[in-house]
Amino acid sequence: MNYIEEQLKKAKRLRSSLFKDPGGGIYNNQPCDFVLEDQNLNIWEGIREDAIAYFYQNSICFWESVNRPTGHLLSSQISCANHLFFLRQRQDLATAILQGVDRNVQRALRIEKNETDNGFVVFEENGQRNYLNEKSRIRGAHSTSIDAVMLGEMKDGTRKLFFINWKYTENFSLHAKAIDDKGAFCSQNYISFLEDPSSPIKLCKHEGLFIEPYFQLLRQTLLAHEMVKAGEYGATDYTYLLIAPIENRELLDVNVAASHLPGSRLSETWSNLLKSPGKYVVQNPREFMEPATYCSDTLTISSYLKQRYWD
Repeated sequence: MNYIEEQLKKAKRLRSSLFKDPGGGIYNNQPCDFVLEDQNLNIWEGIREDAIAYFYQNSICFWESVNRPTGHLLSSQISCANHLFFLRQRQDLATAILQGVDRNVQRALRIEKNETDNGFVVFEENGQRNYLNEKSRIRGAHSTSIDAVMLGEMKDGTRKLFFINWKYTENFSLHAKAIDDKGAFCSQNYISFLEDPSSPIKLCKHEGLFIEPYFQLLRQTLLAHEMVKAGEYGATDYTYLLIAPIENRELLDVNVAASHLPGSRLSETWSNLLKSPGKYVVQNPREFMEPATYCSDTLTISSYLKQRYWD
């Protein structure tokens, strides 16, 4: 049984005990037992109302559902929100998390993106400008957005952005190929960034970069680089975090673009393509969140995350 099969089995079990929901919500135009009938229940009750309002007020699309949270119990976007949204107004928790990633962090800083997006975590960040010359600027859909972003003040007084790509059960075909129309689109929008001498990515066979998940890593890394180059939020450096369950071997332990890019595992392959591989960090969600669990008033959310995702 692979990781997604294990998580589907667990989701069906939790559907009744944790959510008290009969399932049968719609996914791919058909009712599914791993999709909640009441979509809102997919978000932890302690943040539910605020999280839904935050996405709506900031015109952020929910995956597969646009204006409402998806009922799909294995959604990585929902997982990201359930793990991180409660940090938005807690500097102590955000600081603990960032110090767990980088011991040179002095404290977490509030990100003031706009009047309704002001906190220690920003979701579906796509930058203040259209750095990658993309056709859409919708956060969370049809443009390069990063699941979550945090900002740290370092011990030397500088600022660093932490870009978070949150994964859950995703995996990609070993026989994946670059999609023709996507390849054409990429050649117009991203190759110039790759060929720029300041690019964070080494010169390599472009075809491999247009295969998922490398295509997403490429776009998000370029966005992170351009945002820091522009001095967004006063940052002069960044760390790119891939947060993924260590048990998801189908994602982490393969290189789906092996015919184009050297390496046997995802992180090995991607790190080798970076001019500064130290900017790329992979962590397990439980490991990433652990520093916050030692802070006050986190028992309820920690218990929820443990029951739903970690155990």
